[in-house]
Amino acid sequence: MTRPRHRPGQHPSLVVEVEGPNACFTRPEFKTERLSYPVMTPSAAKGVLEAIFWKPEFAYQVLRIQVLTPIRWFSVRRNEVDSTLSLDWVRTAMSDHQHRFDAEQHRDQRNMVCLRDVAYRIHAQMRMRPHADAPEAKYRDQFRRRVERGACFSQPFLGTREFSASFGKATSRGPIDHTEDLGVMLHSIDYTGGRESYRWFHAQLERGVLAVPPQGAELPTASAGVRAGGRG
Repeated sequence: MTRPRHRPGQHPSLVVEVEGPNACFTRPEFKTERLSYPVMTPSAAKGVLEAIFWKPEFAYQVLRIQVLTPIRWFSVRRNEVDSTLSLDWVRTAMSDHQHRFDAEQHRDQRNMVCLRDVAYRIHAQMRMRPHADAPEAKYRDQFRRRVERGACFSQPFLGTREFSASFGKATSRGPIDHTEDLGVMLHSIDYTGGRESYRWFHAQLERGVLAVPPQGAELPTASAGVRAGGRG
């Protein structure tokens, strides 16, 4: 039997369902006291896909995210540190083993408003890079086999690494009947030219479905200093 031939970008969507007991997709305007978006963000979805299967020959483009369980909230206080390690500090610590970071002196308690009992269905496409030397179908088959086996390169997580996720094939569950204006949301991070820039879009949840545009917009006022934590 002859397999149907697809033009680039004309393959059916790759679909995977992901769920977990907790999630936090941090809104950038509430970075200190973390507040989650009500739904998974495209950058978090891309992180899940890359944890399952990734090659430098392609990139994922998230098309839409379906919310499969009602949106439920909870809050928790947790210990964090009030500073980040610099590259110079790491170099010093590697050369001098007496150089230590005292977490007790930098510990700070912060509030986190998170989601519980979440489940999402992610629809995405692979976008092949110019140096790819194998057909897209090869990578798509590898992705599907890994989803069926539950195999992954690293443990997927839902916004922050302490909220791990499980994943599997798509089921017949339908999205929830919920519509909400989610405001500005991180679309992607662009590393072109050795420069890190953030792209955004106006997110709208329509009857449980978050549609993701192909491109985000760079906001001059937000690109310099605002970033969601983890994969939020």
